[in-house]
Amino acid sequence: MKALSVHDLKAEDSLLLTFDGAFDPRVARELELEPFLHVLEEHAGEWMPDIVAGKRQRKYARAALWKALEERGSERYTHCGLYRTRWPALDMAFGLYLPPLAPRLSILLEVKPLALFTEEERCRQFVEMVRAWASRYPVSHASAHGMADDQLSGAPRFGRDMQTSIRDGFDNVYEVSWLNVFGPKLVEAVGRERMLSTPAWRVEELPNGCVLLVTRPTAADFASEEARLAQTRAHVHLRPELDFDTVLRTLRERSALLAPVEPRFHPDVAQLLARVVDRAASHERQRTIAEFNAWQPPEPEEWRPADAALPSDVEEPQGAREHYDDLAEHLVALLHTQVPSVFKATPESLTDIDFYFWREEFPTSRSREAIEERAVPAIGAYLGEVLVRHLGGQWIPRQKLEEAQVRVGHRVWLPFVRARHYMGSRQALLDYSLTHLYREAERHRG
Repeated sequence: MKALSVHDLKAEDSLLLTFDGAFDPRVARELELEPFLHVLEEHAGEWMPDIVAGKRQRKYARAALWKALEERGSERYTHCGLYRTRWPALDMAFGLYLPPLAPRLSILLEVKPLALFTEEERCRQFVEMVRAWASRYPVSHASAHGMADDQLSGAPRFGRDMQTSIRDGFDNVYEVSWLNVFGPKLVEAVGRERMLSTPAWRVEELPNGCVLLVTRPTAADFASEEARLAQTRAHVHLRPELDFDTVLRTLRERSALLAPVEPRFHPDVAQLLARVVDRAASHERQRTIAEFNAWQPPEPEEWRPADAALPSDVEEPQGAREHYDDLAEHLVALLHTQVPSVFKATPESLTDIDFYFWREEFPTSRSREAIEERAVPAIGAYLGEVLVRHLGGQWIPRQKLEEAQVRVGHRVWLPFVRARHYMGSRQALLDYSLTHLYREAERHRG
């Protein structure tokens, strides 16, 4: 039973809900939380969790949730995770803050993809779920919105330092999301009459004094012009001191940042860059694609014309070649678990290695001594072996590793020099990728 992680799926936007509601810790936990779970089970539909994660994973059931909260509990806080095994993906953190802290039911819920919420009925069910929760567990503020746009908005700090944002919370209408629940304190600060007269698709006063506000029927099209106008009208109504044109311009700029950009990466490293882009936060993805479209990897400089090759200066060339093979095996030993393709020593495995080192920020997360003494020789030997095996290359051994060459066609390549450049920084892993050098050698082998 493996949870489907929102982070492992195709880079798409998600619907993010943040909800912190008060609850009564004097009531037995099962009784106090039963309405919450009943509402979840009634309205979640396709994204209903089927896994509860405490110290171990269990099939979703209320008994499993109680057990998980018991396993992860402490005097002041207990929590568990709720996930799914199938598409659509769910990442739901379920936490309880306990006395002497202010009793609070904390939910951070992410459903992926956001495109699921293009349908009005599915969105209506989501709204009804949050409405029922907020009616039973009063909030100071709750919101649901596309995650990428939420991140661009500056939430949850909105320009404040961390301590101030924790202390004050959502004490002003910093932003209007697709779905909002404003607590009684914020409603009174704005003015209940003003709040209830907000121009929006749905505005409803809840029995406990909270106000539910939904800007439009669907969540997924938040970046459309119609949605941005609705968002602006509501925000400026609640904050009359704001300028309508300024707010709308800011929202349009955010929409532009999220507009899809077609990848046009350098062909040698297109597969590598696609994987790097997939690691970008959803609100940074399109900008990252545009930056890589404009970026070109530097032409490899770690080569000489074949007629300028340094002659071998070792007494036993075969022994030297065996030494390079041993060094390459060190890289296999280092990466075989994280990069299984390293066993194959193919051009594709070079791309897998490039991405692994970039993802792990290897040049800055390991000591320079270890990189220089172990990583650089292993990487250089491995790169040289791939040139030999797949491009018909020939080692020209030298006593100094950095002078060792691999002849391919009319050029000799310096794989150990490339490895040292490569391990210079995280950006160097892209600038001096193993993949790009291989493709350049491939083009010149004839």
